[in-house]
Amino acid sequence: MNPTPPALPPNEPPPVKNLEFKAALLLAAMLLLVIGSAVYVMFARGMFEDTQRLVLISDDSEGVVVGMDMTFSGFAIGRVARIELAPDGNARILIDVPSHDAKWLRTSSIFTMERGLVGGTRIRAYSGVLEDPPLEDGAERTVLRGDTAAEIPKLAASMREVLENLAALTKADGALAGTLTNVQGATERLKGPQGAMGVLMGNDEDAKKLVITIERTNVLLLRADALAKRLDSLAANADRQVFGQGAAPGQGGLVGDARVTVQQLNGLLAEARTSLQKVDAVLVEVQGIAGNTREATSDLGYLRGEVESSLRKVDAMINDINRKWPFARDTEIKLP
Repeated sequence: MNPTPPALPPNEPPPVKNLEFKAALLLAAMLLLVIGSAVYVMFARGMFEDTQRLVLISDDSEGVVVGMDMTFSGFAIGRVARIELAPDGNARILIDVPSHDAKWLRTSSIFTMERGLVGGTRIRAYSGVLEDPPLEDGAERTVLRGDTAAEIPKLAASMREVLENLAALTKADGALAGTLTNVQGATERLKGPQGAMGVLMGNDEDAKKLVITIERTNVLLLRADALAKRLDSLAANADRQVFGQGAAPGQGGLVGDARVTVQQLNGLLAEARTSLQKVDAVLVEVQGIAGNTREATSDLGYLRGEVESSLRKVDAMINDINRKWPFARDTEIKLP
């Protein structure tokens, strides 16, 4: 006899038809969804985009990870694809740059790797002259590295040295205390009788000597001023005596008197010249009239008297000139 199948509970739903097929279909849909998501992510990250390779060389790649972005003016234009260790010990950072973003990289571009106190490492590109030739594919450039954390030990050492110097300056027997003591002493001396002069000279005796020297100098200056005034007075008197400047009306200087005397001398010389001309005329008459010797002799005596009178006047005038002004002249007059 066949056993009787057990009876189903009254509230249990009926079995689902083709359950295995539906489960397989659901698994296939989930697999397609995962693959599509992966493909989308890869496409979004530029896995299927045409790229250009850039190699950055650095002595240390700490903080750099695969997938890190390289920025230009704040925009991501490249991504770290791989990090290698070169035979010379430097790190080679391989960056893939999309072709449409490679236009921002030029042969004169500069690449930096910055590591701050807060945040991770950042790789940045700077292109100052966009008119330069574009950067070729596979180009190698040395990256400039700036590590703020590496400067902290140096900064701490410098601060420690500054604090030690400050402590050495501010201790009781330090240079600052000695300087303040000297300043206080100088202030006390400024309040003394000699004042700033005593501080400058170093002691009171030298300050007193300097004050005495200054007083004597003032006396000498007063005497020099009086002497200069006397020299000015003497110069004025000399001008008045010699040139007649500032003299009373009718009183000329030596130069004026000499000028008047010379004018008188010129008049006397003119008279003597006229007399000599008359003598020449008489001598001509004497040669022409040999018979009238007595009359010619009388005329010659009269003319000689006039000549001697003129010569006496000239001699007196020359003596007067020599008395007033020492002219060195030959006063001898030769008659024909």
